[in-house]
Amino acid sequence: MKNKDIERWQAAKNKIIGVDRQRQQIGTLSEKTVHAVVKNYYEPNEDYQEIPIEGKCADIYTASGNIIEIQTRSWHLLKPKLDVFLPSYDVTLVLPLAEHKQIIWIDPDTGELCKPGPNRKYANPYYAFTELSPIRDYLDNPNLHIKLLMMDMIEYKLLSGRSKDRKKFGAERFDRVPTNLNSEISLDCKEDYMQFVPEALAEEFTSKDFTAVAKIPTRLTGYVLGILRKQGIISKIGTGKNGIYIYRINEL
Repeated sequence: MKNKDIERWQAAKNKIIGVDRQRQQIGTLSEKTVHAVVKNYYEPNEDYQEIPIEGKCADIYTASGNIIEIQTRSWHLLKPKLDVFLPSYDVTLVLPLAEHKQIIWIDPDTGELCKPGPNRKYANPYYAFTELSPIRDYLDNPNLHIKLLMMDMIEYKLLSGRSKDRKKFGAERFDRVPTNLNSEISLDCKEDYMQFVPEALAEEFTSKDFTAVAKIPTRLTGYVLGILRKQGIISKIGTGKNGIYIYRINEL
């Protein structure tokens, strides 16, 4: 991270989770904290936030006429906005991802906070592909840009589950508070997706090979390979034993 980016990040954090905001009960705010911090990281001037454009509300409409949308989950909901915005505007979609996460539980009856849990490794950039998948048909639009923000977060959850310790089976997430911004990954063209092809991967490979080399959960591999194929990064070239697909890395 560049020094100016770190300074912008600290300024956005101070504005959103400063003294005045911390006095409010977590979760009572109309806008979740991660979304608010990221929005102010990209555009601290509120005159350019929440701007109506052609019947839709843009999170940010910059002074240069570009649109920035911050979406923490459920990217399929962005399709109506993309249909309206992309023909006429440059659009950047921002996905905050929790690289490390610490959980603090809240007693919903008393508001008491439990002792914070350990700070654990949680997600890596490949987790973004579950959100990118619903909008894969938009990814080759030259007006669309993606930014993945890898950050550390504290997640506040309610002790509202049906298990004995109330932490499972329906426990609700209250809010997430970002602490550190670790890196910013840009996807502006199909060549940028090459960074998700591990260097150690053989030129011809199976999904099992990719899972092992990328060191990701099996459930993510299908999403990743689907988008890499859509972007022309890899091709399906046949089947091997037991009908397993074989892929090849393309030359760009």
